[in-house]
Amino acid sequence: MLVFEYEAKDPATGQLLKAEVQADNEMVAAKLIKEQGLVPIDIKKKGEGFSFRREHVGSKDKVLFSRQLSTLINAGLPLTQSLRTVGTQTANKHLAGVINDVIVSVEAGTSLSSSLGKHPKIFNDVYVNLVGAGEASGTLDEALTRIADQQEKDAEINSKVKGAMVYPAIVMFVIAMVIVFMLVVVLPQVEQLYEDLGKDLPILTKILLFVARVIQKFWWLIIIVSGAGIWFMRRWAKYTYSGKHFVDRLKMKAPLFGRMFMKLFMARFARTGQTLMASGVPMLEMMDITSRAVDNVHIEQSLVHASQKVKGGKTLSSTLEGDPNFLPLVPQMLSIGEQSGSIDAMMGKVASFYEKELDNEIKALSTAIEPILMVFLAGVAGMMVGAILIPIYGLVGQSF
Repeated sequence: MLVFEYEAKDPATGQLLKAEVQADNEMVAAKLIKEQGLVPIDIKKKGEGFSFRREHVGSKDKVLFSRQLSTLINAGLPLTQSLRTVGTQTANKHLAGVINDVIVSVEAGTSLSSSLGKHPKIFNDVYVNLVGAGEASGTLDEALTRIADQQEKDAEINSKVKGAMVYPAIVMFVIAMVIVFMLVVVLPQVEQLYEDLGKDLPILTKILLFVARVIQKFWWLIIIVSGAGIWFMRRWAKYTYSGKHFVDRLKMKAPLFGRMFMKLFMARFARTGQTLMASGVPMLEMMDITSRAVDNVHIEQSLVHASQKVKGGKTLSSTLEGDPNFLPLVPQMLSIGEQSGSIDAMMGKVASFYEKELDNEIKALSTAIEPILMVFLAGVAGMMVGAILIPIYGLVGQSF
């Protein structure tokens, strides 16, 4: 029996756990982990060597895999033959290896969804459950097409949100580099000029010169501390409940960016829920999967509590009504869908609405953030110019 090291998430607390489990293979290990009420994230044999090369399967690779497999199955090819064909056409070597593992598992009698579930880093809960629903209903090709459509929309939305965050980050980086250049190169020349004339520098210039000396003397320590701080902050925000709780709340409440992230979460919730329900996944299972797919602990907690109420006979819309973690339109539209018996179609409309709103929000954010950055840049430039020119003007005034 083999020993596997695993990383899993506790849905009840949101904490990430690392432990070991004994099993015959990865699939059995994943089953044992799930029986403990945990969601496996990474499973590997104990003692596997560390590699500096990170094997990555991007969203484009998964979309292409889903679409090709859907096309081949729809054309009437057997599942294993379809997988082999897709595997030979896959450019990503890591994904090709995973497909080979899936083929071996399927040929041994395991379902496709269970075989994919052995690789949770590549195929998440949404993917595995949609495939399982497609297998159960005999519409695997349609399920794979829905998966590809959702992945493309998710990738498009994430790309737009990242793009909105990149511009201000680049501007702030450039400003920081200009400040360092002025402190390290220009200000010391002004100090030398004053020393030659035996004059006393203004207080602002003295303060900035002190900062410049600290940077020149301890630049290596600043880089080490900054790098370590960023690393620890990322670990704290990603792997601890308190960190994720804080960061997720900040995303929802942050000035300028808060509304954008709220619409992103609503679109993600509605699109994932619509895809799952359209594939025949039951309501409670849909809520459980969607709560993790949204990737926000506060919304996840709201959906877990709502799931308990739905079990007691309440409607989904009534359980989300008044919840501060959901925008008011979501329960209103869900209520209409429940009354008309087309909740999946209504969730699709909610998703489309918030995806369009997100586009508008990103455009508005880009328009609003430019003058804010310009004002900040003007303030920094004014401070630097003042620290350099005030001493020079003081010398000119004393010479007359």
